Amino acid sequence: MANVKRSPWLLHYDGSSCNGCDIEVLACLTPVYDAERLGVENTGDPMQADIFLITGGINEQNAPVVKQLYNQMPRPKVVVAVGTCACTGGVFKEAYNICGGADTAIPVDIYVPGCAARPQSIIDGIIKARDLFQKRSEEHDAKVKEEKKAGKHGSGSPAVSLQDAKEAAEEDGKEE
Repeated sequence: MANVKRSPWLLHYDGSSCNGCDIEVLACLTPVYDAERLGVENTGDPMQADIFLITGGINEQNAPVVKQLYNQMPRPKVVVAVGTCACTGGVFKEAYNICGGADTAIPVDIYVPGCAARPQSIIDGIIKARDLFQKRSEEHDAKVKEEKKAGKHGSGSPAVSLQDAKEAAEEDGKEE
């Protein structure tokens, strides 16, 4: 197991699914599988979340919600699509109301296929997300440290300026 500097928080969102994958994700958080032993914490607040775990397909009604949740998450962040529906739209991808998988609304980093995805596969996806988050977090910290040395942050505060926040939001918009 990788040495985790801080516990990434996981935000779970269920799109238009049959709830099969949703139930399996919840099973991963119970004492039987105990995903929290891997160093992740479940949260309902996107502003505190580091890993965005999505089940179900994307439709016209939930696409803006998914984008809003993604944009509210601080950087660095990792997105995990769990289940065939979240990966590709699944058996519903030809339906009139389904746009496709989660990657039709936001960039996805890790795909966990299956209908319904098995808890072992979901935990494997969470481990990969945790490791990717750790890597991105270290890169982000190094970038902030470098900017701090260059005097880009003024008083040495790691706070992000309004201009930096706008640029980050534009980058997130381009990734869509």
